[in-house]
Amino acid sequence: MDYIRARKGVILTTSTFTKDAVDFVERIDGKKVVLINGDQLADLIIDHGLGVTTTKTYEIREVFNDFFDGSEG
Repeated sequence: MDYIRARKGVILTTSTFTKDAVDFVERIDGKKVVLINGDQLADLIIDHGLGVTTTKTYEIREVFNDFFDGSEG
């Protein structure tokens, strides 16, 4: 980041970041660095539909209580 004078950056891992890595990034002044771990990366991939396909869709129905309020008609 310093070499290209970047003020923002993203670091990805398919694993997890150590506490030392997280602490180090929090101490950086004047730069915004976002750490994305493996679980977050998987969620982002699924949420944005990258490299995934929908195999099943479930329909959830809600009971309309007024239909069963005792009115006969």
